[in-house]
Amino acid sequence: MPIAYTKEQGTHEERRTFAIISHPDAGKTTLTEKLLLFGGAIREAGAVKGKKARRHATSDWMEIEKQRGISVTSTVLQFGYRNRRINILDTPGHEDFSEDTYRTLTAADSAVMLIDAAKGVEPQTIKLFEVCRMRGIPIFTFINKLDRQGKEPLALLEELEDVLGIRSCPMNWPIGMGQDFRGIYNRRDTRFERYTSRGEETSNIQADDIDSPVLRDALGPELHDQLKDEVMLLDIAGDPFDPELIAQGKLTPVFFGSAIANFGVETFLNEFIDLAPAPGVRQTDQGPVAPADKSFSGFVFKIQANMNPAHRDRVAFIRICSGKFERGISVNHVRTGKKVNLAQPQQFFGQGREIIEEAYPGDIIGIFDPGVFRIGDTICESGSFHFEKLPMFSPEHFARVSVKNTLKYKQFHKGIEQLSEEGAIQVFRQANRTEDLVLGAVGQLQFEVFEHRMKSEYGAEVELINLPYSFARWIETTQDVEKLSYDRYSNIIVKDKDERVVMLFPNEFSIRWLIDKNPGVVLHSTSFDM
Repeated sequence: MPIAYTKEQGTHEERRTFAIISHPDAGKTTLTEKLLLFGGAIREAGAVKGKKARRHATSDWMEIEKQRGISVTSTVLQFGYRNRRINILDTPGHEDFSEDTYRTLTAADSAVMLIDAAKGVEPQTIKLFEVCRMRGIPIFTFINKLDRQGKEPLALLEELEDVLGIRSCPMNWPIGMGQDFRGIYNRRDTRFERYTSRGEETSNIQADDIDSPVLRDALGPELHDQLKDEVMLLDIAGDPFDPELIAQGKLTPVFFGSAIANFGVETFLNEFIDLAPAPGVRQTDQGPVAPADKSFSGFVFKIQANMNPAHRDRVAFIRICSGKFERGISVNHVRTGKKVNLAQPQQFFGQGREIIEEAYPGDIIGIFDPGVFRIGDTICESGSFHFEKLPMFSPEHFARVSVKNTLKYKQFHKGIEQLSEEGAIQVFRQANRTEDLVLGAVGQLQFEVFEHRMKSEYGAEVELINLPYSFARWIETTQDVEKLSYDRYSNIIVKDKDERVVMLFPNEFSIRWLIDKNPGVVLHSTSFDM
């Protein structure tokens, strides 16, 4: 059944398209599902448990995700809430899949940064925050697990500034922590939300101001005095609420709560959809494209093979940037210069999908891909421009790959081609030895997922032999690469899928050695600069 839109949801101004970023185990998938619960999109949240769990997270649809209890691929979750159309881009929490996260962030208009109150700002959070900063998108912070003992709230705010370099503006403030957690005080509407045990209904107390006797009776003199002192300190020394700084990604609104206890999440969702930006202008090589422009345009930020293993399908995920999308629309596929009809458009809810008739800027749609799309492709109803390129990062792990059963050679190559095109791994071919395939990955876990998917989705068992390289560098030179001075025992020359020359290095010393010995040669750590 086609998705039906209300009148209010039929414009780009009502879209809220955002990604959730965090370090592993900060509670990202739990927060995602609680947002879906409040949005009425699901009736019961699936806890991420062990292998024998009956339920799994709605956003974790891949079999290996269910087995391991981790998210290893981005998913799209879409639902309506308060006359808004919400598009959640749930990104992998594991650091080995940061490339997929980066590509997903290019499709988002804002980001929700999830912080574990006990652990503070963690390494993967730092990396993802930097990607958001590069894009200049607004960041909203949810400090999670207040029902467990953690760092002091003021210390967490200081950590945001010291570690990430971003100022913060607490929208609410916690009262107590762990076993002494009593709830949160909403600064803007002077409302106290009382924390109760999981499963019990939350009670709210509306106060005229922070000095209200009603609030003092509810908290008791000691906690009330502590709350007044801390809020006064925020009022005097903290950063004021500034929508302009938030829009520029220089100030982050901060919310406190506990996702697993369903506490503070609804408050966050209600404020977030009012504060978060609607889809904005996107840059192209021929100038800006605005959502209100009548001509349809968008770009492919993700390709996923075998979402439905029974049909061996392949879906290109498209972020709509301008105009109105209508089912069956004919568009220019800019990279190939050909016309493409976008039939059978779908919107997603994890692995679930529905055919749609129309969509608007900010929406994410899936198009059946017979093999013509690549990550980063621009499609547009008129013109021939390109949206900003999506880079290919330098892998940190490398392995030579071969198929165990030569009778599965066809399936092997199909799997290699499809998984590389969706960005699951990078494939290089050794110069002058085109049958020697070298895989590159940001993290070792990507190789394990690759092996699992090759066997389960393509029926081809593979053998991986780890190689002693840690860096890939795209080479820019006017010289014959084979005649460069380099250590032929330590380095090898390969080519990427676009036939660009890449050299693999074991360490940073070997990179410096090549640069010193070959003046004029430029090395790039991503393909973006080529």
